Amino acid sequence: MAGEKTVETTGLLGWIDKRFPLTTLFKDHMSEYYAPKNFNFWYFFGSLAMLVLVIQIVTGIFLVMNYKPDAKLAFESVEYIMREVPWGWLIRYMHSTGASMFFVVVYLHMLRGLFYGSYRKPRELVWIFGVAIFLCLMGEAFMGYLLPWGQMSYWGAQVIVNLFSAIPFIGPELAIWIRGDYVVSDATLNRFFAFHVIALPLVLIGLVVAHIIALHEVGSNNPDGVEIKQGPKDRNGHPLDGIPFHPYYSVHDIVGVAGFLIVFAAIIFFGPEMGGYFLEYNNFIPADPLKTPPHIAPVWYFTPFYSMLRATTADFIWIMIAGAVIAAAALFLKGNLRGIWRIVWPVVLILVAVLLRVIDAKFWGVVVMGGSVVILFFLPWLDHSPVKSIRYRPTWHKYLYGIFIVNFLVLGYLGTQAPNPTFNLMSQIGTVIYLGFFFLMPVWSRIGTFKQVPDRVTFHAH
Repeated sequence: MAGEKTVETTGLLGWIDKRFPLTTLFKDHMSEYYAPKNFNFWYFFGSLAMLVLVIQIVTGIFLVMNYKPDAKLAFESVEYIMREVPWGWLIRYMHSTGASMFFVVVYLHMLRGLFYGSYRKPRELVWIFGVAIFLCLMGEAFMGYLLPWGQMSYWGAQVIVNLFSAIPFIGPELAIWIRGDYVVSDATLNRFFAFHVIALPLVLIGLVVAHIIALHEVGSNNPDGVEIKQGPKDRNGHPLDGIPFHPYYSVHDIVGVAGFLIVFAAIIFFGPEMGGYFLEYNNFIPADPLKTPPHIAPVWYFTPFYSMLRATTADFIWIMIAGAVIAAAALFLKGNLRGIWRIVWPVVLILVAVLLRVIDAKFWGVVVMGGSVVILFFLPWLDHSPVKSIRYRPTWHKYLYGIFIVNFLVLGYLGTQAPNPTFNLMSQIGTVIYLGFFFLMPVWSRIGTFKQVPDRVTFHAH
């Protein structure tokens, strides 16, 4: 850049720099990476996700030292870690609490992206990598949940793996291939252990690196949705509305880390089970293939999607058909879709409506559960709002986001409860709201009076 001086490092650092771009990487991603100066507390959660990832990897390494991936020894090895290994109980609780806190942090991180339009151009790839991280994290958590080999571990895995058998033609063989046997057994435990400890962590780390590289290539979003790279710059070419990530935000994030660690420690020392939500009581009972628990439900972070699975009954199919037809009509008439998409989207929805009556409802339950996550990949192309940030959208858009959040929390609660007609009806309504929020986004995101977005970020010193 004009006006900048290149300082050559000496000593050990200089020796390293001639062989590895350590100083260059630090400058590109820390000291000379300019981030918008109006970040708020919502921007803590990206750094916190990195922190929890490190906690999970480190505690996982220590747990593997004493864990036995054997159906006859797995439960006893976990008890051995808890009772006999020095500080084993702390490491195990850090790992189990960390799993739940990982999802808390990631959900809030994704919510911030939803609020401020962080998935919009030019950050589509950043968002796609983020959703891929979320999917990978779900697989990692599911496979890790089987490893304690308790009652809920065993039967939860049995239920979830059996869902794959609903896929037409290949389902039964696919379920057997995933289990490695006709039922959840020692073979399942071994392959889940391998994926949980080696395969998925490598993929997860790779996706995190790709996520960060893509983010730093296009620059961070901000609560105003203003692109600081396109704004005024100083004589060195740095954006006037930005500040170096280090030391400003590296120190700023310490506040979030301190608050997080206080909450994290309080849970570990005073309520690691969190009333059965973080560690279910039935999972303190050894797995018994001959005794089914009265109510089988996944861990809390899967329950919103589990609710949608249970909500998709044969009767509910008719509601989904009506919704698909209405969405197709709305997209065709008011969706502002251009070119071939004006025809493709409605045709796809109508085709789905036809197939809903042809294929079994169990399969569509799996499709709804999986599709409720996969649809997040398409969010950059579903949102047609002229502004990015929620700050400059119509007030009723904020209420819509609020309904979506409350609905997601209600679905999560319903997924933890034993099914009954009332809860099932509530789950069906919640499923319609969740899917409608995304499928109708091309329509509702354009409606209303939008505020003028400022040319510069709005910043108040604090």
